[in-house]
Formats: sequence, structure tokens, C-alpha cells
Amino acid sequence: MAWIKKGLIFSVDNLTPIMRTHTLAPTPLILGDSIRIFFSSRNEKNQSYPFYLDVSSKNPKEIKYIHKTPLFELGELGAFDDDGIMPCSVVRISDKLIYLYYIGWNRGVTVSYRNSIGLAVSNDNGETFERMFRGPIIDRHKQEPQMAASPCVMRDGDNWHCWYTSGTRWITVNGKTEPIYTIRYAHSSNGIDWMRDGKECMSPNTEFEAFARPAVIKTEQGYLMWYNYRDSFDYRDGVGSYQIGFAESYNGREWVRNDSVAGITRSAEGWDSLMQCYPAVLECGEFLYLFYNGNGFGKSGLGYAQYEKD
Repeated sequence: MAWIKKGLIFSVDNLTPIMRTHTLAPTPLILGDSIRIFFSSRNEKNQSYPFYLDVSSKNPKEIKYIHKTPLFELGELGAFDDDGIMPCSVVRISDKLIYLYYIGWNRGVTVSYRNSIGLAVSNDNGETFERMFRGPIIDRHKQEPQMAASPCVMRDGDNWHCWYTSGTRWITVNGKTEPIYTIRYAHSSNGIDWMRDGKECMSPNTEFEAFARPAVIKTEQGYLMWYNYRDSFDYRDGVGSYQIGFAESYNGREWVRNDSVAGITRSAEGWDSLMQCYPAVLECGEFLYLFYNGNGFGKSGLGYAQYEKD
């Protein structure tokens, strides 16, 4: 598969006091002839809030509307999302009911931060959202003691699948704590209560490699996944920075990694020349769209690539 890059769609640049920088983790949902792309942006305190923009489904570079008010506020003091909210996966339940899965951020003391997975719900077709629970629906636990983040949730009849980022350990690099994480699988009967077996979907190529933000679609042959991978050294727009990888699975649990056929690489120059991260794949008519972030973990904005299905 070879993606055709279509370029930058949108970049936050001091748009409002609460939308100062970054256009993080594009999370698309089809709404009629539009695509609503949920994302997070940072304020002056580097805290992430959830927003969205609407683009044309025929030409995602055509922006129809930018929602400049946060979908919901940061969590109460001490909650899992009191320092940041990052939309990551969206599932339509019915004509009006939508589930939005997101990453909650806490600042850390011994390490930089802690992540958990929360759930917000919309009863008006994505216009407004509110938390379903005050606490997370997937968090660190006895077999996964570090973090849980970056869910990709898929509803398949009465079965629900979730591929998510799971922390394995922290290391110290040049005096700064850095997380190492992998991708794991969970299943559910309702999209809320999840069962986990702790098994890694794939193994890293090196001791310090980290995986994040899986994006999965189902085909007649099985499942396809695009995801981030990076080194733990010099990965902030450096030689170890995020790239987009690829894997296949016949059952959604065991995966065969083959990054060489991901179909997209960094550009020679421009907004995604140093980093490509946080992919999301959307089936839209005759096309597949790959939305993703570029340099600086989305500081340069979000863009997309396109693939025409046979």
C-alpha cells in the first residue's frame, strides 16, 4: 500500500489563549458529507484540552468549521485527567449516541507523567460531550503497573476490541525520565468494562523501542494496524523520532510486524520531515484516509494522506 500525501490541513498557532500550540492526535468521525476531527491543543501551562474541526469528506483540506471551546474541562483536582485530555478513538453507537475514548494526563513526581484511559459520551451526534465516569475505564493495574493510553476501540457486533498503549518501564536519559511502552489488546461486551490478558501484540526490535497510538481497520482477510514507533534516545525531532509502522493480524490478537509496507515515510522537508506520529485511519467511500501529526508531536499541525481502494 502506498499512501499519497495530501499535506497539512490545520495547525494551531495562538488561535485562542487555550489553543496556544499543537494539534494533537487527530481522531476522525464521519458526519454526513463532513469528517469531524477531534484533537487536543495546549494552553500556556502545556495542558491539553479537547476540540474538533469539521472538514469536507471529499477534500479534507477544506475546513468547514473550527470548534474553539473545549468539549469538556479538565478533571477535578487529583483525578486521572486533571492535567490534560487527549481524544484518541471515537465510536458511533446510534444516530445520536457517540463514545469518545481519551487519554487522561496527570503530572508525575518521580516520573514525568501518568496516563489512563477515560470515556466521554455525546447524546447529540457529537455536538457536546460529558464524562461517563469520574475515573478511568482502563488504568494501570497489577500486571501493567506503569500506564495505559492511546486506545483504538472497534465495535464488531456484540464484541468490542481495544488496542492500546501500555507502559512497560521508565528509564533516565540525560537526567530526564522517559517512558517505554508497547501495544496490548483488550476485549469487552459493552465498550466500558474491559478484559485484558497482558500479552504484547508485537515485540520491539530493540531494547529501547516504544510503540504508541495503534490505528486498526478490519478487512475480509483480517486486521490492519498502523502505529507509531520510536527510540528512547533523541526522539524529539531527532534521529530516534516517531515513524509510522504497520502490522497485520488474522484475529486482532497476534500481529505480524512489517514496517516496510506502512506506505508512508517522512518528507524531505516541511511539516512532517522530522516526525510522523499519532496516525488514525478512516474508511470514507472509495478512499482510505490516514490522518496524522508531524514535527514536534503535532506542533507543526495535522495533515493527511489518501489511498484509493480497489
